[in-house]
Amino acid sequence: MQANDLDIDFYNLGFELIHTEWMYISDYKDNKWDNGELISFGSIEISPAANILSYGQGIFEGMKALRSKNNQIMLFRPMENAKRFNKSANRVAMPYIDENKFLSAVKKVVLANKRFIPPYDSGGALYIRPMMIGSGPMLGVAPAKEFKMIIFCSPVGPYFSTGFKGIDLLISKKYTRSSQGGTGFSKMCGNYAGTMKPAIEAKKQGYAQVIYLDSVHMKYINEVGAANFCAIINGKLVTPKLDGTILEGITLKSVLELTKKKLDMKVEERNIFYEELFDKNCTEAFCTGTAAVITPIGSITYGNNTRIYNNKQPGEITAKLYDLLTGIQRMDIKDVYNWIEILE
Repeated sequence: MQANDLDIDFYNLGFELIHTEWMYISDYKDNKWDNGELISFGSIEISPAANILSYGQGIFEGMKALRSKNNQIMLFRPMENAKRFNKSANRVAMPYIDENKFLSAVKKVVLANKRFIPPYDSGGALYIRPMMIGSGPMLGVAPAKEFKMIIFCSPVGPYFSTGFKGIDLLISKKYTRSSQGGTGFSKMCGNYAGTMKPAIEAKKQGYAQVIYLDSVHMKYINEVGAANFCAIINGKLVTPKLDGTILEGITLKSVLELTKKKLDMKVEERNIFYEELFDKNCTEAFCTGTAAVITPIGSITYGNNTRIYNNKQPGEITAKLYDLLTGIQRMDIKDVYNWIEILE
């Protein structure tokens, strides 16, 4: 059956769940993982005492499968996701999973659901959500003894409904998302619950998302909701240094490499005072992530001060990086970095 037999408008997708046909599940019991299997997408049964429900012992990843112009199916830097998955697992006392098994399972899910991958010219993707949860029942605060790895997927469009257009962001004076010694660098499930209320409040005021500051001084840029932050300051690409409080973004890592090697620009990973974003030397700002890709920032507001960038249009550097990144991801530009893995 072809994709156009599905009742899905691939050319007008948002970032919402659309059920596909197959998912993957593997169980960890007696200190080992089973072989795992593809099953029909549907509900799973866990104990009401499952550790994920009481104590939030769970992690996840975000990946995308894309189609090229000649209809090939590919993944972008999937081994980086496998490595980060295990790094997150280690932080919250969850078991290691062989990275090749992780990748094999991801590929099985993608190929089993390949008719849900949006066409090349739609600009959409098949978003893949691997997760691991503490499924074993626990009463006290301790790691579960049993775990489940689940992988499902959904066709998606842009994370921000505006697409590749400038978004308006609000710097939070009230909320933070992570702290030193915590889990901010990982994709732990509980990291994201605390960002929901600030986002709702910001959207009621007309902003797309929140920029968080550091939790100690409340003056350094941390993250944009669930995305990494970048700015062009004094002709350099500047991004907050990875100090354990910031997610180690795979898209960010790729953008930094492209900036240095393709644009021949200097990159600085350092503390960014929020005041710098309102200075004339800051000419562009954008956020990066698997879902966000590269999203231009049109304006930033802090209190009564608002800075508008490039009349809310994508800046020159932002646009170049977007074209480079998406060109490689969709195989329109030669992949000299071996970032693309073709599935078929």
